[in-house]
Amino acid sequence: MAERTSTPRALVDILWPGRRHAYGRRLFQIGELRLPEGRGPHPVCVLLHGGYWRARWSRRGTRPIAADLARRGWATWNLEYRRVGRGQGGGWPATLQDVAAGIDHLADLRAPLDLDRIAAVGHSAGGQLAVWAAARAALPEDAPGAAPMVRIRAVAALAAVLNMELPAITGPGEPVNRFLGGTPEEVPDRYAQANPMRRLPVGVPMLLVHGLDDETIPVKRSRQFAEAARAAGDEVELLELPDVDHRQVVDPRTPAWNPTAGWLERLGWLGSP
Repeated sequence: MAERTSTPRALVDILWPGRRHAYGRRLFQIGELRLPEGRGPHPVCVLLHGGYWRARWSRRGTRPIAADLARRGWATWNLEYRRVGRGQGGGWPATLQDVAAGIDHLADLRAPLDLDRIAAVGHSAGGQLAVWAAARAALPEDAPGAAPMVRIRAVAALAAVLNMELPAITGPGEPVNRFLGGTPEEVPDRYAQANPMRRLPVGVPMLLVHGLDDETIPVKRSRQFAEAARAAGDEVELLELPDVDHRQVVDPRTPAWNPTAGWLERLGWLGSP
């Protein structure tokens, strides 16, 4: 009789995306909720994937860190949102509206979540969305995402787009311009509202992680943002990782993910009501 084998627990966790919840009526207005062991209420990590804000990339890219963080004691809310292309209707203002609505929907979930302990973790373009989300309270009242119902209390921005008015991303089609619908000269108000560099001070602790071998977004962009954020009064920690590229910072199979997981743990939220 053949020996029965089982799928390793870590692989099961990654393959199982979590319980899906719709925060709106459109196809991509969904989030995947994972709960850790225990009764809670649990601190929450909102995960925002990257991919140039384009339809080609999705929340699948952040499922591995969702599984890792849930094992560490976090509830994870892996958000999907409308992106640019393939008829999704993303870009300005839909993408920002979706991220705001998805975060605010945490208040409507019937789950043991601590809404006073919410961190956002964003990679690449998702890092822009994470910092923007943390700064929503200071947006003009008519701006997309203004007047948050749920507040982000800490942000980890990994290999992030932190100044949208500089050539920070490689790739065809000028992704920032496609996302916001024009250049800074053509739509200055959109850049003023969406660009993390324009939203300082953010007002929450921030971690910036950047690989020195990142050929997609140069590390100097995180350095410039950290300097500006500190000058504005924000608490910012910048970690520059040698021999690390653009994607390793969100790969829990590599040591490049450990600094982010460790920083989140040092917030002191795990195990404390």
